[in-house]
Amino acid sequence: MNDLGKMLVAAGGALLLVGLALMLAPRIPLLGRLPGDMTFERGGMKIYFPLASSVLLSILITILLNIWLRR
Repeated sequence: MNDLGKMLVAAGGALLLVGLALMLAPRIPLLGRLPGDMTFERGGMKIYFPLASSVLLSILITILLNIWLRR
């Protein structure tokens, strides 16, 4: 039961961090408006594909995790 409790606390902490990141994401300048982000509009439909923003976030998260895990 002790291990289950630790896993639930870790999952709750991860959800908290994801929720905070989603709340603060609109305040990050240029995120979602980089040159590689694509928007397609046709009729009443709009498709948004943030390719450059996704690559940038992936690189930043990879660097942060490598720094954190190598301690």
